[in-house]
Amino acid sequence: MSSASPAVSIGIDFGTSNTVVALAADDRRVEAIRFDHGGQRHSVYVSALCFWEDRPGAGAQAEGGPWAIEQFLEGRHVYRFLQSFKTFAASSSFNTTQVFRQRYKFEDILAAFLRTLARHGGDKFGFEAANITVGRPVRFAGGNPDEALAMQRYRAAFERLGAGHARYVYEPVGAAFSFARRLERDATVLVADFGGGTSDFSVMRFSRTGGVLRAEPLGHAGIGVAGDTFDYRIVDHIVSPRLGKGSSFRSFDKVLPVPTGHYTNLARWHQLAMMKSNGDLRELRELARTALKPELLEDFITIVDLDLGFALYRAVSDAKVALSAQDEVDFRFRGGGVDIGAAITRKKFEAWIADDIARLGATVDKVLAEARIASREVEKVFLTGGTSFVPAVRKLFADRFGNERLMSGDQFESIAYGLALIGHSPDPERWTAGGGPAAKA
Repeated sequence: MSSASPAVSIGIDFGTSNTVVALAADDRRVEAIRFDHGGQRHSVYVSALCFWEDRPGAGAQAEGGPWAIEQFLEGRHVYRFLQSFKTFAASSSFNTTQVFRQRYKFEDILAAFLRTLARHGGDKFGFEAANITVGRPVRFAGGNPDEALAMQRYRAAFERLGAGHARYVYEPVGAAFSFARRLERDATVLVADFGGGTSDFSVMRFSRTGGVLRAEPLGHAGIGVAGDTFDYRIVDHIVSPRLGKGSSFRSFDKVLPVPTGHYTNLARWHQLAMMKSNGDLRELRELARTALKPELLEDFITIVDLDLGFALYRAVSDAKVALSAQDEVDFRFRGGGVDIGAAITRKKFEAWIADDIARLGATVDKVLAEARIASREVEKVFLTGGTSFVPAVRKLFADRFGNERLMSGDQFESIAYGLALIGHSPDPERWTAGGGPAAKA
């Protein structure tokens, strides 16, 4: 692997669900690195990591991105699969996780993932390159995120790969730099970045003086509500009841509800595989013996036993995406003899996510308050990320700012593009998170 030219600025958008790397030349041309997999070229590298051993005691090997999912689905070896691990970055309760005979800290996991990213990127970039900008959320995921801990872990991981010099910039600021290339006049812009684990907002003031684009950050805010949250609402209302949530079992002469704790494992599909080793699957089997509707729990057991979580969540995600264009979809999952089907109307879905939309709205209010501006003073609203296409999300912004002010960008690449462009700004260090109040772009 060779490093990029000194004239190239690298932007890395490490996301909960997907990661994108962009390269910007000094003439401001920017492109995303493409990864060849399955006969196709992808600009998105799935934020997943799979460890496996060819034979017991042989030592762990690791793959990332679509290769990690491929390794997991093939199931030819004993494996440990990790996805959405970014959500643990700011968790002080997460210390290590066991991978075969070795314990991994968060920075160990991130470093291993980044090594696979660099390997599949070929000679396009290297972490030893001089000009690297990494995105970070405004607010990390979790109930009580420790920002200082998260950034300590980020820096430790990148330093191991020779990128201890990397700068860290709020993800929506990266998106703002990408969007700013379209501006033809001065404007105050609200950037809304919807990821898998968090939604982040920034208000920026862009102006031109003597042909030079200047940018001033006015406010930032974030919340741990995003695409994964919306997926889980479908799981909780459609899938979990079909797998026994809300049903009962007999314990001696009493009829008791099936414990709901097992259904929290459905929050993310890769957590289902862990039920095989943490005792949850054994408990499910015991519950099924005395359940009043044992066939429901048996279907849950089948999904865990046969590692059908990935296919289940693909069906859930497909239904969510379809609801952005249709008023009603037929959700259907089939696998291993399990058949789950239900009609989902957009009206129902919007009722399920209503509290989440309200929390997003409150976060928009927060960023406007920090910026000390009213909604009428925002001239453009730039929405990026797949969740920005959910009609209820767009309505939130249309109601506050008007449809004519809403603009969208590439749902995956915008942030990485902007991060790479920041590296070529006159004083890129001014854009680091928590940096100065104004800078040139």
